[in-house]
Amino acid sequence: MRETLRVIRIFFLCLCVAGGFLVSYTVPEWEGYRWVGMLVGLLIGVLVILVDILLKGFSLRGLSALTFGLAIGWLVAAMIANSPLFEFPFDPDDELSVILNSNQYLIRMTVYVVLMYLGAVLALRGRDEFNLVIPYVRFVPHGVDVPLAVVDASALIDGRIVAIAEAKFLGHALVIPRFIIEELQRIADSPDMNKQAAGRRGLDALNRLRNIEYLDLRINESTVDIRQNLDAKIVFLAQSLKAKVLTTDFNLAQIAEFHSLEWLNINALAKALHPEVMIGETFFVKLVRPGKEADQAVGYLNDGSMVVVMDAAERVGEDVQVRVESVVPSAGGKIVFAHLCA
Repeated sequence: MRETLRVIRIFFLCLCVAGGFLVSYTVPEWEGYRWVGMLVGLLIGVLVILVDILLKGFSLRGLSALTFGLAIGWLVAAMIANSPLFEFPFDPDDELSVILNSNQYLIRMTVYVVLMYLGAVLALRGRDEFNLVIPYVRFVPHGVDVPLAVVDASALIDGRIVAIAEAKFLGHALVIPRFIIEELQRIADSPDMNKQAAGRRGLDALNRLRNIEYLDLRINESTVDIRQNLDAKIVFLAQSLKAKVLTTDFNLAQIAEFHSLEWLNINALAKALHPEVMIGETFFVKLVRPGKEADQAVGYLNDGSMVVVMDAAERVGEDVQVRVESVVPSAGGKIVFAHLCA
């Protein structure tokens, strides 16, 4: 991208220099000053490129908000400038009356400049509330009634969202805010090896999501207020887009609930997909430690449920086949009591 911009800018500078030469060439009086025309063309080109560089990061959303603000400012200024407030009575003996009437154009122009400036500034400050433009990763038709889900960093780092999307169980268009991508990049560049691995896992999950052709994935360029933390930004964006929040972060989920936002819990989905253990059922489990009783050993199911196996203390560290004898509910879920299969 940078190389392409560099080539375009160099080509634009060459066009400006050639334009300055052609202008001086068409005017006979400027025949001896063609180098001046070329220099002026070069300076104009450099000025335009500097403006282009200064506008770096100015998104289409910002341009839409700016246009809206300028239009509102112009409309208000036109209403005020054409109102009776600017119909000054003329009295040649009154110095103030003479000054006001002779400077009506300047006064009206000042009103236009001030109100259009204020309109533009106010619109840019609240550009995320306009929701005029939502850029997409993939340009496909979207219905206005498509449900949206704003994805946070924890869901991408978790990684299970990719498998869910590949299984076509996602009924929402996924919105990835730009500031979440920047947060993942910051984590991936961390000197801490654990954070670095987490950030890279999140970026890898994002790239895998982008390669799923049937997934409606959208990158939102919203910057929101930089003083807000990530959770507040996600909640504000979800409120603006009338979207749900997709996360594995319990604290963010609680904040979303406080703001009357629905949230999608990947952990709850994973737990719901685990089949119920039935009495008499057999399965394999790895015994990881001895139990409370001398002859017991303990293992765990994929959903975290504890499995207490009788007469298996000597089999700790092994994968064994067991038969369910009873299932007891507990505060942490359930406890499965089983015996070794013969």
